[in-house]
Amino acid sequence: MLRARSSAAEIMDDAAQDFPAFSSALRDLERINRLSLAYRPTLRWLDALARRTGARQLSVLDVGAGGGDMLARVADWGARRGVAVELAALDRSPHAEAHARARHPGLPVRWITADLFDLDPAERFDAAVCALFTHHLDDDALVRFLRWMRARARLGWFISDLHRHPIPWATVWAGVRLLRMDPMVVHDSTVSIARGFSRADWEGLVARAGVPAELRWAFPFRWTVSGEGGA
Repeated sequence: MLRARSSAAEIMDDAAQDFPAFSSALRDLERINRLSLAYRPTLRWLDALARRTGARQLSVLDVGAGGGDMLARVADWGARRGVAVELAALDRSPHAEAHARARHPGLPVRWITADLFDLDPAERFDAAVCALFTHHLDDDALVRFLRWMRARARLGWFISDLHRHPIPWATVWAGVRLLRMDPMVVHDSTVSIARGFSRADWEGLVARAGVPAELRWAFPFRWTVSGEGGA
């Protein structure tokens, strides 16, 4: 059943979800991301970008920012590395901003609540990052998104998402139940993996987009796709 990307819907993508349900799911997703080392690939890429460019100040856009947990860690990364970061979060759900402001009070983030493809074309950032979001998009939207990421980033862009494989699927299926996680997370977690990617998927998407990109494996069961910014 994991031979090709699933088109099954995730409950979280339903705009009819109310704030309490959405917020409860975001809390448990943060637990999963912490346990699965989901933040590490993005922070390592930022390290490499800072070394490559010598930047001591970076504007960073997080696409599909959810509860703001990635940007909280980017802020910590900047403080440790001596890099001043200007943070922006993009998510189409108004519940995401409300949850993030309650979960991370005082975090200096400019929130943009919009569909990503509706963002003002003049908006550009030094770095555009995206973690565990692209599996929500179908292939045609993903091809468009790869071009969008390159156009938005002055210095570089980075995507991290799930490897579609029976081992993470089975591990997550059992884990979310043992940890008694939110029902939305119980449903969406394995759907997310089924909507995830193989190497061949990413190679085909990058080729269709015509965007120079580097594809790498990241522990555990992640693919990362990155490239330099557009002119």
